[in-house]
Amino acid sequence: QVRLVESGGGLVQPGGSLRLSCLASGFAFSSNVMSWHRHVPGKERELVASISSIGTTTNYADSVKDRFTISRDNAKNMVYLQMNSLKPEDTAGYYCNVYLRDKDYWGTGTLVTVSS
Repeated sequence: QVRLVESGGGLVQPGGSLRLSCLASGFAFSSNVMSWHRHVPGKERELVASISSIGTTTNYADSVKDRFTISRDNAKNMVYLQMNSLKPEDTAGYYCNVYLRDKDYWGTGTLVTVSS
């Protein structure tokens, strides 16, 4: 079955950096677009970044452009989110996503807290 496992979240000071990782299994990873989303309770989930199947095309939300970088390693079934210059408003649960056969699949998420 499809499984997505995120890691790398934690507490970081404003201006700091974190690297999130997502290990995928149960589907043809190298054939699919992968994305990172974030969610704050009480707000709508936000698409943060996406990356094409072979990593040549990336897209970012305006709120994270020039600060976050999405990448992938198809040999390891991993997708990453490098987050730099973090701001308190980046505080959220971060979720890895793949859309397969008309269905969204999500991991359990990793919490990022940006606070001094």
